[in-house]
Amino acid sequence: MVRNTAQLKKRVIEVLARLDKEYGVDVACHLSHENAWQLLIATILSAQCTDARVNMVTPGLFAKYPSVAAFAAADVSELEMDIHSIGFYHSKAKNIKACCQRLMTEYGGEVPSDIDDLTSLPGVGRKTANVIRGNIYNEPSIVVDTHVKRISNRLKFTDSDDPVVVEQDLMKILPKENWIRYNIQIINLGRTICKAPTPKCSECFLKDVCPSFDIKK
Repeated sequence: MVRNTAQLKKRVIEVLARLDKEYGVDVACHLSHENAWQLLIATILSAQCTDARVNMVTPGLFAKYPSVAAFAAADVSELEMDIHSIGFYHSKAKNIKACCQRLMTEYGGEVPSDIDDLTSLPGVGRKTANVIRGNIYNEPSIVVDTHVKRISNRLKFTDSDDPVVVEQDLMKILPKENWIRYNIQIINLGRTICKAPTPKCSECFLKDVCPSFDIKK
């Protein structure tokens, strides 16, 4: 658990200001989508897969299955073939069909906004639920993916590897107005500079306020 000290608060404010300056405040989700159910399916597909790969698959996928009802009625074997270029396509196809069936029977084909309703859907964890809540319903939400977990630890905003604990730690120190964009800004940072396992510390605009700065990198 990270202590919410005055020094930490000051550093958090500085980090957030620099993220806003570097990446802007009008940030958009990297997953291509036109509505809530498309983002839900795209986010399920994105687990352990790059957004770029998902964005290559979803245009054809959404053209073939143009509604929640179409996915609910899909043949799982055929759906597997449609998404076979994405990792873990067996389980993802099964979850997408089951998720859409639940949406049809329990929610009239609409994607709910409540966190408990969302996480009750097959294939939907807190990360996916918070993507929906933040990007579709504008509910202040923190999405903890691999970049957010890694970089938040390097920044000493948290000392946990548990995504739920990381989310709770960040909720305590980040202003609500930054919750949604923090994830997207950190993804940009993680893909270009603060990489795993070898961050480019010497090139980072946060190096003088990062406790993990390594001058050799």
